[in-house]
Amino acid sequence: MAQFSYKARRRSGEVVTGVLDVADRPAALVQIEKLGLFPVAVDAAKGSELKAAQRKGDAAAGAGGAKAGILPPALREYFQRQRKPGLKELATFTQQLANLLHSGMPLTLALNSMTHLGSKGIPPEVSKQLRQDVTEGRSLSEAMSKQPVVFSDLYVNMVKAGETSGGLEDVLRRLAEHFERFAEVQSKFTSALVYPAFVALVGVCIIFFFMTYMLPKFLNIFEGMKVELPLATRILVGISHVFSSYWWLMLLVVIAVFVVFKRFQSSAHGKRTIDGWKMNAPVIGAAVRLNLFGQFARTLGTLLQNGVPVLMALKITEQIIPNLMIKEAIAQTREAVTDGKTLAQPLAKSKLFPQLMIDLIKIGEETGDVPGTLKNLAETYESQLNVALKVMTNMIEPVMIVIMALGVGGLLFSVLSAMFAITSNIGR
Repeated sequence: MAQFSYKARRRSGEVVTGVLDVADRPAALVQIEKLGLFPVAVDAAKGSELKAAQRKGDAAAGAGGAKAGILPPALREYFQRQRKPGLKELATFTQQLANLLHSGMPLTLALNSMTHLGSKGIPPEVSKQLRQDVTEGRSLSEAMSKQPVVFSDLYVNMVKAGETSGGLEDVLRRLAEHFERFAEVQSKFTSALVYPAFVALVGVCIIFFFMTYMLPKFLNIFEGMKVELPLATRILVGISHVFSSYWWLMLLVVIAVFVVFKRFQSSAHGKRTIDGWKMNAPVIGAAVRLNLFGQFARTLGTLLQNGVPVLMALKITEQIIPNLMIKEAIAQTREAVTDGKTLAQPLAKSKLFPQLMIDLIKIGEETGDVPGTLKNLAETYESQLNVALKVMTNMIEPVMIVIMALGVGGLLFSVLSAMFAITSNIGR
């Protein structure tokens, strides 16, 4: 191996210099082009250039080490840990890469451009590592599999299927659409719960403020009057006393309940129980079920449409679905398909999936168009989910308002009844 120093320009016009370990000058030119650079001058490296490159690398490493040394190792590891990107961020990254490939740009140049385009939530280092791996001869799917925090099994397997079929650009566009749809559904779910959560938080804060600050002032007035307080007021006084004197005990109880709940939730039995409650809960249960069925149909249909084998597609779908009961049903379906059965039979046996889905999948298997059937099912359930979320929001809002009105009304009644008792006693 020989060493060649080079001077090149980026697409932006920026001048870049460096040293390459290659067999000869033509190999150096090829390597520079693979990096997405335009060579200006390539010559055999001199001793002074090698030392300069070494000093530059040492200085960069020293600077990085100095910066890293500012923080303790535990904190440094926390801040350096790769954050899992959101669905919208993955969709943007995938769409950008598909657009670059559509313009006729080679994959290495496209990945090099991705490092400059910048995608929110996915740092440029991800694209740089992908470009380096592809330049070294790995496929894009292999390079992505080395970064599991960013690229899930679904992503890697779909890209692999696209590489095999020669339709990588189309696969990336379908992936972007897939993540866009999921992000949209996620956003609707979040939006539907924001208002009720806000009303509940405000109500709790008002009641806590009244019980710990305002009520004790009224009690000082009532104690000066030798009048027997009404039952509602005495109950309120007792509650206020607990709030003001034993707040620390209440805090410990809340923490203990939270810890017990998290432990219960982390166990298989607990997660299955909670997931079952979510699916069958009044008001929100319908929306949860439609969301799960839509996720299942959308994910499995997208994988099958892009040529992923059915067993692998079921395994990936099982990993993505958050509900443990649905996960177990998919795992049983995968075992049944391994034994030669169709999709519809084990799905029907689980008694979790709606009959409409079972019947349409059975028709899809008979016609040989299961991916198309699943896509139509996903669109149907997503459309029904929009309606269910509106119904859920319209029902929760008045219920929350009534609950808060009863709570605040009860506080006012307790105080006013005591005041009425005092004024009537003064009249005597």
